[in-house]
Amino acid sequence: MSETRVLYYTLSGESRQEIVINGSRFIATAVPVASKEDALIHLERVRQLFPGATHYCYAYRLGADGLDFRTWDDGEPKGSAGKPILFVIQKYRLSDVLVVVTRYFGGTKLGLARLARAYAHATEMALSGAERVAVVRYVRVRVFCGYPDVDAVVRILDRHALDYDAEYRDAVEFSARIREDALEHFARDLADATSARAGFVLLEQS
Repeated sequence: MSETRVLYYTLSGESRQEIVINGSRFIATAVPVASKEDALIHLERVRQLFPGATHYCYAYRLGADGLDFRTWDDGEPKGSAGKPILFVIQKYRLSDVLVVVTRYFGGTKLGLARLARAYAHATEMALSGAERVAVVRYVRVRVFCGYPDVDAVVRILDRHALDYDAEYRDAVEFSARIREDALEHFARDLADATSARAGFVLLEQS
């Protein structure tokens, strides 16, 4: 089988770490998100979880190309919070991810450079300990076979398909999602198992 082609990585679940610098608490919360709206919902949840903080700075990055992103400094000097957070997200090749760094000011100003490093370090702590999952591309296929080959086709689908369903008519049709990089292997196994009596067509990518 060919090597899996990973589109990008995201997080399997939420991760949180805290650092303290000169009395200021920086609490980084990293969470997988599906959309801008989802990111804002999680941002509000973090605000409620840590009420009364001085700043709730964040960055999110979405999609396979990672070009849908936003940063927010929430009153910190421009470019000192959101951009360092985003840089670390990019460093880990992550997308569909939101990182919120909550700051409780400790009374001592850090200066622009140290402040940016603090936000980056808090983000690094949250992401370095988080479990990543690979996002791969699937294609939907329609498989056609006669009734004598149903058992053989089901065995192939059990081996290769993320999911599938069947329609039983004059012949049998299966709709299934197959990993794109495994499609050639699937086609070969299907032909071998049914002596090329079964076939399939591509429907869409997902």
